[in-house]
Amino acid sequence: MQLTGSCHCKAVEFRLESKTPYPYMRCYCSICRKIGGSAGFAINLMGDASSLKTSGEQSKLVYNALIDGTRSPVERHFCKVCGTHLWVWDPRWPGLLHPHAGVIDTPLPRPPETVHIMLEYKPDWIGVPEGPNDIHFGKYPDLSIEEWHKSKGLYET
Repeated sequence: MQLTGSCHCKAVEFRLESKTPYPYMRCYCSICRKIGGSAGFAINLMGDASSLKTSGEQSKLVYNALIDGTRSPVERHFCKVCGTHLWVWDPRWPGLLHPHAGVIDTPLPRPPETVHIMLEYKPDWIGVPEGPNDIHFGKYPDLSIEEWHKSKGLYET
């Protein structure tokens, strides 16, 4: 599935291919919450980094978060004009790119369940749904984004 996305001011626009377009996983870690400017969590998708096409590259900056005093190799790309968090890229998995679901302009499919991760790091003021289709993890989930899509028969080949 081709995903198109943009920042709020449209200074940066992009597109990429994704075999895993369901926005099912909500991350509650402080980095995702604060950088994404979200209401308690952030949702990233997964795409093919080699398929990324951008316009407005001059309006984009990269932030590498500090984790326990050490600069992370993970690149968090954002618009320097409006501050919109666009995507995450990790050099340890160079073929993958993780766009923030909130910046995707393409209509996304609704997931059959929601996986809530990094709950050990969520503030007390954030409520987390607890229904039959809500799966909870203190830290990382059991399945990768690709494995989750495949386990649900949602992986696009």
